[in-house]
Amino acid sequence: MNGQDRRISRRALLAGAGAALAWSASPARALLAIVGERPLPAAVEALISRMTLVEKAGQLNLLAAAWAGGAAISLNPAGAASSFDAQLRMVRRGELTGVFNGNGAEMARRMQTEAVRRSRLKIPLLFAADVIHGLRTVFPVPLAEAASFDPDLARRTARAAAVEASASGIDWTFAPMVDIARDARWGRGVEGSGEDVLLGRLMAAARVEGFQGSGLAAPDAVAACAKHFVAYGAGESGLDYNSVDVSERTLRDVYFPPFQAAFAAGAPTVMASFNDLSGVPATANPWLLDTILRKEWGFGGLVVSDYTGDEELIAHGFAKDGRDAARLAFLAGVDMSMQSGLYLQHLPDLVEKGEVPMARLDQAVRRVLALKVALGLFDDPFRRIDPAREKARLRTPETLALAREAGGRSIVMLRNEGDVLPLPRSGKKIALIGPFAGGGHDLIGPWNVYGTDREAVDLVTAVRETVPGATMDDGSDLARAVAAARAADIVVLAIGETQNMSGEAQSRTEIVVPAEQQALAEAIAATGKPYVVLLRTGRALALTGAVAKAPALLVTWFLGSQDGPAIADILFGAVSPSARLPVSFPRASGQVPYYYAHRSTGRPNPPGALQPYKAHFRDYPNSALFAFGHGLTYGKMDYSDLRLSTATLGDTPLTIRATIANTGRMTATEVVQLYVHDVVASVTQPVRVLKAFTRVTLAPGARQDVTFTLTRADLSFIGRDLTPTTEPGTFCLWVAPSAEAEGLAGTFTLT
Repeated sequence: MNGQDRRISRRALLAGAGAALAWSASPARALLAIVGERPLPAAVEALISRMTLVEKAGQLNLLAAAWAGGAAISLNPAGAASSFDAQLRMVRRGELTGVFNGNGAEMARRMQTEAVRRSRLKIPLLFAADVIHGLRTVFPVPLAEAASFDPDLARRTARAAAVEASASGIDWTFAPMVDIARDARWGRGVEGSGEDVLLGRLMAAARVEGFQGSGLAAPDAVAACAKHFVAYGAGESGLDYNSVDVSERTLRDVYFPPFQAAFAAGAPTVMASFNDLSGVPATANPWLLDTILRKEWGFGGLVVSDYTGDEELIAHGFAKDGRDAARLAFLAGVDMSMQSGLYLQHLPDLVEKGEVPMARLDQAVRRVLALKVALGLFDDPFRRIDPAREKARLRTPETLALAREAGGRSIVMLRNEGDVLPLPRSGKKIALIGPFAGGGHDLIGPWNVYGTDREAVDLVTAVRETVPGATMDDGSDLARAVAAARAADIVVLAIGETQNMSGEAQSRTEIVVPAEQQALAEAIAATGKPYVVLLRTGRALALTGAVAKAPALLVTWFLGSQDGPAIADILFGAVSPSARLPVSFPRASGQVPYYYAHRSTGRPNPPGALQPYKAHFRDYPNSALFAFGHGLTYGKMDYSDLRLSTATLGDTPLTIRATIANTGRMTATEVVQLYVHDVVASVTQPVRVLKAFTRVTLAPGARQDVTFTLTRADLSFIGRDLTPTTEPGTFCLWVAPSAEAEGLAGTFTLT
């Protein structure tokens, strides 16, 4: 910031700004618990009584930045009638609380200057963005990163993303997405952590902690926003935006816990989801936004709509017009309207006519101001706006190295028959074949606003650093590709989804490898040459034929800025694969939604051949092709010697021990998983539920004991009265390498 801007910001400070900074430095969890009741700093509180109704509504009006660029224009268009000058005029009139997905620190500087110099009340603006998996340094898509089974990795990448984002003038990110996704047809599963509740909870908390760092007021922190509340991932038939009809028990068992984890970690904001829930849209659902969120959970932060979510109440058939939509959403508990402009347009009149209480309007304004205070904006509106710092912090060697590490730790090895991998670094001719063998496309994945494929490193570039003579063919001409395969000793086949096949509004009816790529795989397999399939995807796929049976099969997802180098590290053994599937890969598209933690039904098929009149499809068992938690290493991991500290679990925790040994020739990391099953309960229980996991790195010939602890609370479930309960009885447990592997099995009794 130049000296003039610094003087502007100091002149804009209100009396008592030091108190505002002290208030903002309070722990985030304390802030969430009491911000609804705790008085704001006196000078900030005094602003509310000075505001006109239009200015109050303006504090609740968030728009897409008119000065945007790149992907932001297509992802969140500002609107045909919008312009940067028009938004500056809105700032001067106090009609705009902030913008999102803008164009960096210079844009933010110009808008903030307008706010603190020329607006009547000098209230600082809030700058937000979709920083889903990195800013200019792009990390693996969240689903890929969840495959690491390493919350600390997620914390580190979120921290790095926050450092870049805050240097670009961003105060608030619309992340993490914490929706549980159990239908692979839904395209937005790529933004979350998969199908499991425990993994979803841990990754949600880690990302919130990473984004917010040492505290919201820190110049390198951005406020997190847990989304989408709630059950957005449960849309019927996996169709985006579709209706959701699930029981309250399922909400409490499956869809609520990751949000609760995010709030416990300090997330100060939450975004309402697009979908309706049992006929009542989430954006106008008082039970969700008030009864559960406010009263039951004590959430004191800010609720924001999704993009035009309030306006969409009309298309839902829930509101008759924009005025009605604004009234319903606001009274239900949505504090801030994103993009529709309905709050600015209608709230002043709704309050004047007594249809919306002034107290509710002041409450929402107070929550917005509380967030701005917590972010330190009243102390220094320019604390995250510095074009020089922006240039210095973007795409540093350290963040690019982290992107490469995260990429390597996100790749899942599903098959490695005959130890095809790792590939030799010399002595063999390697052909890279397929649409993703090279080129600056489909590298960073969906939902990235600021990074570009041009800045990412592709596969062929990275492989040629290790094997300079590697050949490449994009597979577009089948005969040419087959000839390239026959001329090679080993084929690396890079196929899968393009990045625009996953993400918002990208639901698929058939979750398969595109037909032309499947044909390419069959042709390559027919040559008889050893081949490795690299599967680029943003979801679980139903794999068949030469892809499913490839000698070596890696799920490489979309890995971001260091996509190619991360894959090459795994291919040539510089990094041993350690990731595990965060989603079940089904046997066929018609099997979805499929998830490992299903109930058995009254007619489960016993182990072995399919039997008539049992719960299975005509042609497939009710199991995954590749199970949740599955993933191989370059070692050979043996499980042995299961030991329980006691046969009964009461008030004293149960300790479970097992020995893991690496009998292979390479150092490797195993993700050891603990599952349980409640054999008899008053509410039928899943066949298995993940309760804990740990990562163990072992040198060849090494062995190590792993230890898990279970308490009575770990065995609770949502009972018939819709509250957490535990019941005495027998439990099965497994220490295993996946949700459907036998591993080491035992039983104990809860007393």
